[in-house]
Amino acid sequence: MKKHSLLFAAVLLMSQMAFAAPKIQQVEPLSWWTNMHTPLTLMFHGEDLKDAKVSVQQIVNGKVMRGECLGLVPRNQHNAESPNYLFVDFGVFQPGIYRITLQKGKKKATYDYVINERREGSRDRKSFDASDVVYLIMSDRFVDGDESNNSTDNTREKADKSNVDGRWGGDIQGIINSFDHIAKLGCTAIWPTPMLGDDEAAWSYHGYACSDYYHIDPRYGNNVLYAQMVQQAHEKGLKILMDMVPNHCGAAHWWMKDLPYQDWINQFPQFTNTNNCFTANYDINASEYDRKLSNRGWFDTPMPDMNLENPDLLKYFQQWAIWWVEFANLDGLRVDTYPYIEKIPGSQWLKAIREEYPNLNIVGECWTRPAPAVAYWQSGAKNFDGFDSNLPTVMDFPVEESIRQALENDGSGWGNGLTRVYDAMTMDYMYADVNKLLTFLGNHDMARITDVVKDKDPRRVKLGYVLLATMRGIPQVLYGDEYAMTADGDPNAHSLLRAPLPQGEQVSAEMQDMFDFQSALFQWRKNEPVLHFGKTMHFLARNNTYSYFRYNDEEAVFVFANAAEEARVIPTETYVEILGKYNAKGINPLTKEEVDLSRTDIEVPALSTLIVKLSK
Repeated sequence: MKKHSLLFAAVLLMSQMAFAAPKIQQVEPLSWWTNMHTPLTLMFHGEDLKDAKVSVQQIVNGKVMRGECLGLVPRNQHNAESPNYLFVDFGVFQPGIYRITLQKGKKKATYDYVINERREGSRDRKSFDASDVVYLIMSDRFVDGDESNNSTDNTREKADKSNVDGRWGGDIQGIINSFDHIAKLGCTAIWPTPMLGDDEAAWSYHGYACSDYYHIDPRYGNNVLYAQMVQQAHEKGLKILMDMVPNHCGAAHWWMKDLPYQDWINQFPQFTNTNNCFTANYDINASEYDRKLSNRGWFDTPMPDMNLENPDLLKYFQQWAIWWVEFANLDGLRVDTYPYIEKIPGSQWLKAIREEYPNLNIVGECWTRPAPAVAYWQSGAKNFDGFDSNLPTVMDFPVEESIRQALENDGSGWGNGLTRVYDAMTMDYMYADVNKLLTFLGNHDMARITDVVKDKDPRRVKLGYVLLATMRGIPQVLYGDEYAMTADGDPNAHSLLRAPLPQGEQVSAEMQDMFDFQSALFQWRKNEPVLHFGKTMHFLARNNTYSYFRYNDEEAVFVFANAAEEARVIPTETYVEILGKYNAKGINPLTKEEVDLSRTDIEVPALSTLIVKLSK
């Protein structure tokens, strides 16, 4: 009898252990909407959630309603490898607040989940395109608009402006406070570097090691303020892009202590870097070893490489991107380190976003050269292997490099100077859509353009910006370059070139002159569709000059760039094939002076440009 009693007690104890009280710590996505194309799958994380029974009741006027719930209906569920996760598919039919119960035996855990009504026209939202000029902001370094959030109790790294590699306090309020400055410059879209949680103990300011995919880092503000920033930007005629990093998370992310699956991240016996070998994705001679290491190696030690071949992670990231677009009413996305992502699931990630938002533009960082290597990653490319990235816009690193190299010296020697730009532009046939190239002279990861050009000459910088404003593509300006900012020290040191935007008395007369020049240029560009979507005809560079027409059936813009250190005469007689289609007399839009391109004695001073607007 005693033996039977002990056996019964053991069975009872095992039963109680089997039905330990579940606990819910995270539910993501944080909320959802009706009328979404994307189905809802919730990831529950907590304690002992494996095999929990899922039920839903609606809450109306603070009361839990009895009976069948028809607004949010659980469909399927499955466990992860960790017993502390549960993935549940839901049908979404009505907005409201719903109490989700996870039950094991008699033990329960509940979570109140919100389904919102989708805003009208959300699916068909417009995005940024070649009519825009994008303003790139390093979020922590740009402008400190609220000193009270520079350090917070729930983040490890505190503000320290004496530490060049530390947090300096730039925030959402600083961006809001700068809307008028950005609009006056002529920029129409803003790309802030990542603002999501990044709780690394050091070097967290760059934001590219995410520790929380669904919450703005408190040192920038919060989710509500972020959404308000987007709304206020729209009221100013500005668009907001969100910088997303699906390739890697941060080592401080909460799931690193309890991965849902062991293949949630790419793991190695010891730390293994990516080989940075993008070519392995399309090289017919590449080894599988190099191909896998390119996509699965870690970007850096505090940046675990995510494995999007895990279907639950792929779904998680698809919903994550869509949630932010819907929640904050975003105008576009920028994707960091795009070719590092596993190629096929990366394409599937973007496909899901574009199916939800058919008009949403997404630009990817494909930092490689030459042009064929970049063109491979643009959606619509006629790739030999049939691969389509579903990435509409790629960053034009080949032309960026050509302009910088053309202006860093006097251009002497075979193939140097503006000939480099001509040569880079001859590769436009490689791209699926040249109007969907993000063009730029510099960004937050490379030396500032003023530090690159010979003698830091502002004339060379202005010449570069004329090219940027009048060539095909979507121009992007790095904050501070409107003031010809330079790095205080090593120009290639990231933390040094990412200095705060000058304010007030910090802006010298020379800096203001550069701002005024770019402002006039970009404000004019706003109203020139021929620069946004027109064709290009260019003429071989001679004596460190470069000339081209942006044109359509009704009008044209002629640009002559002289990067030589002597004046040059425009060879107008060589332009007969296109110049004859328009009235040769036009207007310089920056000076308002008339220019007659039928003349053969027009001289352009050293290190300067001439722009002429022509019509029929």
